Amino acid sequence: MTKWQLNLFYYLRNLNAFYVSILITKLLKKMQSIKKISLFILLALCFMNMQCDEDDVISLPNEICEETTVVSPSLYENLSSVNFTFVSAEITNDCLNLEVGASGCDSKSWGFKLVDSGAIAESSPEQRFLKFQLINDESCEAYFRRSVSFDLTPLQINGSNEIILHIEGLESSLNYKY
Repeated sequence: MTKWQLNLFYYLRNLNAFYVSILITKLLKKMQSIKKISLFILLALCFMNMQCDEDDVISLPNEICEETTVVSPSLYENLSSVNFTFVSAEITNDCLNLEVGASGCDSKSWGFKLVDSGAIAESSPEQRFLKFQLINDESCEAYFRRSVSFDLTPLQINGSNEIILHIEGLESSLNYKY
């Protein structure tokens, strides 16, 4: 369910409870005292069953990313990768979606890392510098493409809602708005 559908559900549930409470009030006025108490207890149990616990927090992620972006200056400096080409790169919500191509046998054993240098260029908007690593131990000469997505939330900067991402080897920078 999307966020607006979830909000509509809560609104309708509360609206429904309002009309039910009006009906209960009218019925209680017409019934005798013993019947009133029985009905009140029954309805109270029904409403208690409909209430959400505070622990039941429903959160709907915008998108589920496959991998997490790592912020590590030392890993960034020492990161090396096998040869690959960026086929496409785009940001959707908080995920960086990359498609890469490289030689291999079937690409199923490939591993991926996206590492941020930890440095933030103070500009408007701020800028961050990243390296992508393809881990590929396959020694076949066929060419494959594979897509992977990275969670960009570790790159967010407090007090800002936009960052320019410079990924080494990618021709153009990406604008991440959050």
